[in-house]
This record gives sequence, C-alpha cells and structure tokens, in this order.
Amino acid sequence: MKPSVIVFPASNCDRDAAVALEQASGKKPAMVWHGEASLPDTDFIVLPGGFSYGDYLRCGAMAGKSPIMSAVIEKAKAGTPVIGICNGFQILCETGLLPGALLRNAKLNFVCRTVTLKVENNQSMFTSGFEKNAYVDFPVAHHDGNYFADDETLNRLDGDGRVALRYVDNPNGSARNIAGILNDAGNVFGLMPHPERVISPLLGGIDGTRFFKGIIDAAA
Repeated sequence: MKPSVIVFPASNCDRDAAVALEQASGKKPAMVWHGEASLPDTDFIVLPGGFSYGDYLRCGAMAGKSPIMSAVIEKAKAGTPVIGICNGFQILCETGLLPGALLRNAKLNFVCRTVTLKVENNQSMFTSGFEKNAYVDFPVAHHDGNYFADDETLNRLDGDGRVALRYVDNPNGSARNIAGILNDAGNVFGLMPHPERVISPLLGGIDGTRFFKGIIDAAA
C-alpha cells in the first residue's frame, strides 16, 4: 500500500493518521499539502480530522474546494480507497463523494469522549478487521457531527448495507445513530469517530489498531 494523508490548514489529526498508517503498514505515508494540484503515486487516501480553514462557512466546505480535492475526487471515482475521519467525513459530504450532511450537534455542544460503536457491515475493507455486530470504542471530538439525510437516502443507505458503523449511545443526534457510511461503490468511507486516536493501550485502547490493520490486510 502507498498511503497518502491530505493536510489542510488547521488539520490537527493528520500526523495521528500518519502514525496509525505507518504502524499498520510499516510505510510512511506521503503528507500532501492541500494546495498541491496533483497526488503522488498513491493507492489509499486519508482526509484527516481537524478544523480545516477554521470551520468557516460550513465545516469542510472550503476544504472541499482546495486544489488537491480535484485529484482526490478523480481518484475516488476511479476506485482508489478514500477515508474521511471527522472533518474528513464533512469534506466528503461537501464534495458529494458521500451523501448527506453533518449538522451542528443536537444539543449544540462540543462532544469529546469515547463512544461505543456497533459494526453493522464488516464486508468493507474499512471494517474488515472486526466481526459483524462487534462493539468497538473510538473517541469522538466534534461540534458538527449530527449526520442528516432525507428519508429516501437513509433508506437506501440501510437497504444497501452502506451504514458501516452506528453509535450505541448517540452523542450528537445523528439520524438512525449513523456514525460511518460507505459510498455506493464501497471505496469511500466517512466516519466521525477517531480510530487513529486508539492505537495503543497508552492512548486508551487498541480498537484503532485493529481498524487500520484490517484495512492493510484487506488491501494486500
């Protein structure tokens, strides 16, 4: 695997994502500045968490217009795996690579704690490290993580098995407890929780290690 991590102004989880990927794959990912017009030779792309452009306008809206995103969108449409974590999920929705939107949390507060998730679909490369219906613990840290889509879209996501992760105790009001979804082709995945923050017992858990190791194994 040749991973790349996109770095936006005010990204704050890009290095965490890079460490998690290197731990899982043994390879240092390319760190790609958002202002670049093209990607290096890559076969896996991460849009990390943070507060790109200070979350002005809407979270992820300005980052979605960054020069590098044209290349990311092209790669995604050609089948390259792309994962968006937290702010990265917001960016994927803003660019139309994933349906729906991430709204302000239902109680209008910033949520920062570990949450339990249920693995609804483990047939994706992104969740293949877990058993179906397994429970995993990832941290969340967001103010705009309330996933919203119209009923038709929600029914389609459910019917097609594209809801990969659901909250057990919904921290933000997300429709149908959705924490992470796949695109129709299954190569684009967005989730609000942060697996890259639990890759060592010293960091509070290793469910993130299983997450990234599963991705590497599935891509082998």
